[in-house]
Amino acid sequence: MDKKRHIAGKVDQLLAMFPAVAVIGPRQCGKSTLVKQLRPDWKYYDLESPDDYQLITNDPIAFFTLNAEKVIIDEAQQYPDLFRVLRSVIDDNRKLKGRFLLTGSSSPEIVKGITESLAGRIATVEMWPFKQTERYDQALPDLYGLINSGVDEVQAFSDLSTSMTLPQSMQALINGGFPEPTLEAETNVAYFPQWMDNYISNYINRDIRGLFPRLNIHVYRRFLSLLAQHSGHQLNMSNMARALEVSVPTIKEYLDIIHQTFLWRNVQPFSKNPLKKIQKSNKGFFRDTGVVHHLLKINSLEQLLIHPVAGFSFESFVTEELIRGFQSTMATQLEFSYYRTVDKSEVDFVIEGAFGVVPVEVKLNTVVKRQALTGLENLIADVKCPYGIVINRGKRVEFLSKNIVQLPVQFI
Repeated sequence: MDKKRHIAGKVDQLLAMFPAVAVIGPRQCGKSTLVKQLRPDWKYYDLESPDDYQLITNDPIAFFTLNAEKVIIDEAQQYPDLFRVLRSVIDDNRKLKGRFLLTGSSSPEIVKGITESLAGRIATVEMWPFKQTERYDQALPDLYGLINSGVDEVQAFSDLSTSMTLPQSMQALINGGFPEPTLEAETNVAYFPQWMDNYISNYINRDIRGLFPRLNIHVYRRFLSLLAQHSGHQLNMSNMARALEVSVPTIKEYLDIIHQTFLWRNVQPFSKNPLKKIQKSNKGFFRDTGVVHHLLKINSLEQLLIHPVAGFSFESFVTEELIRGFQSTMATQLEFSYYRTVDKSEVDFVIEGAFGVVPVEVKLNTVVKRQALTGLENLIADVKCPYGIVINRGKRVEFLSKNIVQLPVQFI
């Protein structure tokens, strides 16, 4: 059974506003399933199918003359000239909305095509593997609507509730969210590692080799394994370069590639605190915790909890869950960052939007010690945030101070 995806309503709304909508994200996250569900009566073409590719690329002008609306084009990055052609097709009847739905997996090509040729004519929606609530058939939590509404009273969080359980959240943490292995593993445990092995191998041998033919694939594979050990950390690129016997510019290039192909998320430092000197190191994490746990050979919650990466892995999971939650809404001007000053005051994650600044601390523990809140309290005072949030494995929503609320991970 296909699960309901949180971004479905957003894509619908954007189709009513724009001539075209592009759904972009990693391979195998459910993009094709979603667009077919949303517009089952539209014509569907997959550019990874040789027949469809031939049909469209032989004479694209003729194709779009006959198919000027109600068309889904899957894996649009396979034909980069498509975006230029679509521009003139859309401009022939600029006022007509909701004509084309595109999907794309390999970000460098599709993002370039969209920004250079279709700016103002297309809305882009990012899709990801299952959010934990999607996996367990729950609605998008109320948390995102509450923050987007601009609430400035921390007490408003006391009304939040959830149908999710902590064990469900922990299962989502271990497995990540790729739909096929997640659902199949419920009845066939052996399927999950087999699928992951093949996914990572195909990612390197097909996507990376195809997009960057001059790249040293063997070094890039070693880079993935090394990066798994640093997921969630500030990155020391000099150390990584030494370990792989490559240059620092090569590490920067690899980080750019893995970010652009949706496997990794680079997180910028929060720099809007004029009172403090900010550390500007890169930080990032694997977007899907199932991938990083597979690379690290962690197969169970018990193994994870005694592993040195446990806290970082939990932080990455929570951060990505929050990003997916906000990206499921119609909120605009969203920015995500982390905060660390030269004097070591830290906040794991900072969310900015029309609602202001919301600092978030992530703790794997069930109980939060008072001294662990210092970084959060400092940033709240410096930037005048109305409240801060701690996300952990606690039992219930609790108020840890007059402007800091604890939310258990199953509430996000």
